[in-house]
Amino acid sequence: MGYITAGINHRTAPITLREQVAFSADQLPDALQSARSHTGIEEIAILSTCNRTEIYCALHSSAAETIEMYYGKLIDWLTHYHQINSHQTNSNLLAEHAYLFYDQEAIRHLMRVACGLDSMVLGEPQILGQLKSAYASAQEADTAGPALNRLFQHSFTTAKQIRTETAINEQPVSVAYAATRLAKQIFSDLSENTALLIGAGETIELTARHLCQQGVSNIIVANRTLERARLLTDRFGGRPVLLSDLSQVLHESDIVISSTASPIPVLGKGAVERALKQRRHKPMFMVDIAVPRDIEPEVSELADVFLYTVDDLQDVIEDNLQQRKDAARKAERMIEADTFEFMTRMRSLDAVNLLRNYRQSTEAMRDQELEKAMQWLARGANPEEVLQQFARSLTNKFMHQPSVQLKNAAAMGQQEKLEWAEKLLGLDSNQKTDSTQDA
Repeated sequence: MGYITAGINHRTAPITLREQVAFSADQLPDALQSARSHTGIEEIAILSTCNRTEIYCALHSSAAETIEMYYGKLIDWLTHYHQINSHQTNSNLLAEHAYLFYDQEAIRHLMRVACGLDSMVLGEPQILGQLKSAYASAQEADTAGPALNRLFQHSFTTAKQIRTETAINEQPVSVAYAATRLAKQIFSDLSENTALLIGAGETIELTARHLCQQGVSNIIVANRTLERARLLTDRFGGRPVLLSDLSQVLHESDIVISSTASPIPVLGKGAVERALKQRRHKPMFMVDIAVPRDIEPEVSELADVFLYTVDDLQDVIEDNLQQRKDAARKAERMIEADTFEFMTRMRSLDAVNLLRNYRQSTEAMRDQELEKAMQWLARGANPEEVLQQFARSLTNKFMHQPSVQLKNAAAMGQQEKLEWAEKLLGLDSNQKTDSTQDA
């Protein structure tokens, strides 16, 4: 049994590539089945966020050549599924930015992701919920089998322990927090500004909470469904509007923060230009947290707009990380220990399967010889002679295959195998016998 992880993230790939390989929640069932069909891998889960797209797999073999083969198939599938190279001259575009982890490194990586140690915002808590959703999607698609189940459950347990025993997420450092902090640098008193939040997911909810804490009282939430937008405005105050009515409220907004799951931009340059005219070119601060992007990149060309993407928030985030870095060092040590524990447990499962097969084999030999002995007894044979014959036959059968293998190892000069066999069989290497007997 082996594990591999293949993917790209904010460290290895630009946003222009990350948005091309992003999966919406609606796509995942089809994508999981497609990935399994294309690669032949039975156990697959896909995590897709604004900062990463990763594929987690469990294999029946951990041989290096097998891992490389499946890695190639995964990259090939991801490339064709999203048609990444349909407008690219370089057919290896995705492979140039992708990474591969296998076995122990794959296990450690998943735990680091679950704990937020691999996130743009160190220790951010949202990733754990996203990872649980990815796991749930794989379960629903029937692509998460026993091996992936064990790995994900162990990772969730580790993440919970780390968040309980360290200060990894005590400081409010997140993309939503960074966006709010950046807005405060541009508008000194946020209480005088109107904020437009596009979307109604977890990130937007967190953004609304931070804005309220900073004194923003006038919030507009635009969403595809009015009911979902109203849930947020009921909690934090403000006005819900439909996404289709965005142009009617855009001119009121000093701060625009967007995070939807739309595959295409929901806000274009033309709409922003019209809003600026209505505002008499009063500046607008915009943060596009979504991947794929919600706001057309050309909006940044407008003189009165400050447009930031998730990649631009990195410098803001770095200022508030020192306490989390101290906690992260402790978390890394805990992950190292938990990775070793998980690997040990998985290896012991391999031994359990081997022992089960060995027991079944020996029990079959025993039953066969016992049946012969019972037949001899039924015919009136001497019980003592039957028992002696039973013991000799059973001993010879038990020893036959190990004897063949030991003789082959000796003939090939494989001394290490012979020494290991002594330990396995519980023999004293100094023990001397007066005679030997072939089995």
